[in-house]
This record gives sequence, structure tokens and C-alpha cells, in this order.
Amino acid sequence: MSIRRVTERNVTTIGRRRFVGGTAAAAVGGILLRGEQALAADTQSAASLAAIPPAGFTPFTAPGRIVKVTKNDCLMPNKLYPKADDAKLMLERAMTELTGKPDLVSAVGMFVHKDDKVCVKVNGIAQQNMTTNKELVLPFIDAMIQGGVKPENITILEQWYGYFAATRITEKNVPPGVKISIHNNTDATMDERLIAGTGVRTKFVKALTDSTAVINFGLIKDHSICGYTGALKNMAQGCQIRPAYFHGHHASPQVALLYAQDVIKTRVRLNVTDGFKVMADGGPLWRQPQYVFPHEAVYVSTDPVAMDAFGADLVDQVRSDHRLPSLAAVGRPAAYIEAAADLGLGIADRSQIKLKTFAI
Repeated sequence: MSIRRVTERNVTTIGRRRFVGGTAAAAVGGILLRGEQALAADTQSAASLAAIPPAGFTPFTAPGRIVKVTKNDCLMPNKLYPKADDAKLMLERAMTELTGKPDLVSAVGMFVHKDDKVCVKVNGIAQQNMTTNKELVLPFIDAMIQGGVKPENITILEQWYGYFAATRITEKNVPPGVKISIHNNTDATMDERLIAGTGVRTKFVKALTDSTAVINFGLIKDHSICGYTGALKNMAQGCQIRPAYFHGHHASPQVALLYAQDVIKTRVRLNVTDGFKVMADGGPLWRQPQYVFPHEAVYVSTDPVAMDAFGADLVDQVRSDHRLPSLAAVGRPAAYIEAAADLGLGIADRSQIKLKTFAI
């Protein structure tokens, strides 16, 4: 694998028709319109599972804002994992720049109250070669506990045991009391719900529905079906029991419709993107290691749509740099990102996304 560090050039403004063109735009637009109408109707009949923050607490939010922190040579010699001290330093700088707070604990406190029940969603589907790294997750958990969150009110969630194991997070290296949940597409206690606009029923998993707040740790990855997988898909497909049933039409607008459910959108407080590497092809698994490149960055944003719009553009940039056709050219545009913006889940208009980059 080449170890040339992937850097962000000028990520140009890309209109929504780059993602969805011609008849595809009409098809997805029609599905989305029906989905919006059905979503509104379904809201009247489905029992609300919206989360409410603790009394008197308003989580920090900054639509369209992304903070990126980079550090040269922050990967271990194996180029798989970040150095622990560097990862923590990068996370703290990103969080303090986003919130204006002086340290990691007070910055984390802008998103999580001491009385919250917190679900931390990680991602390990590509196994240890391209996973949410423990060096990024564990400092965040420590900061929550230092801020007053009880360890027993923190649950780290992933879909399958193998995915979770890839993160190298274990019961031995988390603070005592912190729980680990592997849902296996079965651990759900809520009533089955029709996801309006898809014709498919599912349940969201217990670790999610039991929580009041979610910290979403995503990656920057190509996806063989929907083009890109980052913040939105990590929650929409990784926290319910029938993900395979939502992959038609390249999962667009299904990912958006899933994320728009009250179960998710009222809980996710922050998106932390592990950008130590970028996967430009072969995702979501580990199938094209020659197209995985060091990026040496950490991103934070409260806006999953803005983060994914930027991430998908970055994947396309890296594909172009290595003479691969764009995601749209290979027939898998990440159209669900624009659909999510249309549902009010965030900002996809590149001219309105504000990226601030800091090098340490």
C-alpha cells in the first residue's frame, strides 16, 4: 500500500445533479417526495421514540460547520493505527476549535450532560485495517466520565462481534462500568416500525433506544452499493435489525429516510470522523487495499450531511488522483446525502459548508 498522505485540495462545489442525473434524479426525487409525505403521515400514527435532553440542557449545534485537525506522522509504523497521544491531541484540538472551550472535558460537556445515557456508535466492518480506532474513542469516553457521566450510562455499540473486535476496544481497556453491546441484528425491544417511503418494517436496537444521546464515530469510505459510507449510514444501517432490506436504489433515499426517524435524529449529538485513512475503492469491506491511503486527520461536526458531503467529495478526489472514475461514473452516486439535506437533516450545499482546518 502506498503511504502517500492524502491531503485535501480544493474540494469544489458540486451540485446535486452530480450525484443524481437525468432519469435517476426523477426516480429518486419521486421516491423522496412519497417518502416525505408518508413520513409526515406515519408520524401521526407511530409511537414517538424521540429523545429529550436532560432538563435545562441544550446540546451545542453548528449546522454546516466542520473542523478538521491534521498531524503529520501521527500513524504508527504499521500505518494501520494512530499513535495514542497524537489521536487524543488531535481530538482535543478539533473539539475545542468547534466549541470554543479550553479543553476536551469542557468541550465534550457541550454535547453530553452528566444525566445522559450515551450510546457510542463505532464502525469495524472493514476489520482492523480500516476501523474506528480505539485511540480516538477511548479519550472521548474518558472525557465524558470526567465531565460527570456515569460509566454505567455509557454503551459502545456495533453490529457484529467481529466488527467490534476490529476496533480493539475491549472490556479490559474501557473504564469499569462502561458497557459493550453487540446487537447481531436481533437485540431490539421497540415495536416494529414501517419506515415510510420504503415499504419495509424494522426495529432500532436497544442500545440506541435506551439512550438519550449518541456520539457517532464514522469513517471516510467508498461503498460498493451506495457509493459512500460515513456518518449517516453508520447510524441508519448500523443501528437497526434489517439493514440488507434498505439497499435498493443504491440505498437512496433509504439511508436518509432511516436517519430521519425520531429514534436517530433526536439522539445524535456529534459526529466524530476517524480520518486517519481514506478508502477510495473496495468498501465497505477490505477488498482493495491498494486504494486505502493515509490521511492523518480527525473531523468533528454536528452536521452529518455536511460531513458526508465533504467526505464523498474527498473520496471522489482521491479516486481521481489514482485514475479511478468518479462514484457517479461507476453508477453508485451517494444520492442519499442530497436526500438527507432535503429532509432537513443537514446542509449539503457545498457553498454553505464551512470547513476549518488546523495543523498541529
